[in-house]
Amino acid sequence: MNLLKILKTATLCCFMLILDSCCNDETPANPNAEAACKNGFAGIYPCNNYDLMGFVPIDQLGGAGSSGSDCWGWTDTSTQKEYALFCATTGVAFVDISAPENPIVIGILPTATISSPWRDIKVYQNFAFVVADRSQSHGMQIFDLTRLRDVSNPPETFSPDAIYNGFTSAHNIVINEDSGFAYAVGTSRAEPFAGGPLFIDLQKPLTPIDSGGYPGYSHDAQVVTYNGPDTEHNGKEILIGSNEIEVIILDVTDKSNPIRLSSLSYANVGYTHQGWFTEDMTYFVLGDELDEQQTGTRTRTIILDLTDLDNPKIQMEYFGPTNAIDHNGYVKENSYFQASYTAGMRELDITNIENKAITEIGYFDTHPENNSTNFNGAWSVYPYFPSGNIIISDINRGLFIVKKNSN
Repeated sequence: MNLLKILKTATLCCFMLILDSCCNDETPANPNAEAACKNGFAGIYPCNNYDLMGFVPIDQLGGAGSSGSDCWGWTDTSTQKEYALFCATTGVAFVDISAPENPIVIGILPTATISSPWRDIKVYQNFAFVVADRSQSHGMQIFDLTRLRDVSNPPETFSPDAIYNGFTSAHNIVINEDSGFAYAVGTSRAEPFAGGPLFIDLQKPLTPIDSGGYPGYSHDAQVVTYNGPDTEHNGKEILIGSNEIEVIILDVTDKSNPIRLSSLSYANVGYTHQGWFTEDMTYFVLGDELDEQQTGTRTRTIILDLTDLDNPKIQMEYFGPTNAIDHNGYVKENSYFQASYTAGMRELDITNIENKAITEIGYFDTHPENNSTNFNGAWSVYPYFPSGNIIISDINRGLFIVKKNSN
């Protein structure tokens, strides 16, 4: 190499070092390693108020060529350990995140049949219930989570403790832990329910009981034992269904006689996807999955006023800072945690929702490439661990563990 080439190489190296230092002096050698959020980045990931605590790549969760979907969490009340339950195309991974900087994949529960890009999981007592969409005769896998305590050589390949075959496939599974009932939605079950919510008694978790259903396709739902402002319905079991073109409200207290209380649509419906009650059960925070693509808006969140369950109203619309598509979202206290695909996880302050004011107060972007309007990035988020750690399931990358910083 001649002197001119040496000088050029040295100059380029110095420039790259300066550029790297200016952009982010906290970027670790491993871009997925634990990293504090400083100057708008945690490693390579755009952020605001959230640090990266830990990460597990998708190939360790689902194998080579897999992708991620839903996630949920379980806290072992005996050991206080926290576990991420991560759904992949090939099955479910159970990850001990008690030391988030060193997450451990305890084991994998493989799919009951074929791979599926839509796999969902929920927990009742110490059992996980797993469904998959368009997956032949998958049914509902049931797994005793206390088995995670006794794995000496992880990762272990698990088999289910039971399988419920009251349907072949389902888009999602919803559980009201107060009543001990599951609601399978978007199922393959034929008439008379045709994809409507199926009622399943889980009070004996390994031997679920078919308890009826309600007709008409439902994509997602939340079911609560109601204790809100509409005192007429207090103590009743209420289902809020996100049903493609509308929200429906059912009284499902009597499983043999579910009652439709009301329904509501809204302007520029794309695909009524999923939503969650505020903790006082006054408002319902709703996501539409296709409106950003179809109308070109920024990320839109619709707030329903459910003060009167028999007469729901639109309270307001919130538009986020990007054009990303919103997906699953959950309320904890006065925050709404939204998985917003290419824009990652967004935290919205809903303290002043009554006065039609919502503010974004934090985010962690698991898809640093862009915030475009497509189906990559954060699928779901689980914000309910006692530690304050939050997990994000990313379709392309895997499991992220983040936590709000103290700045």
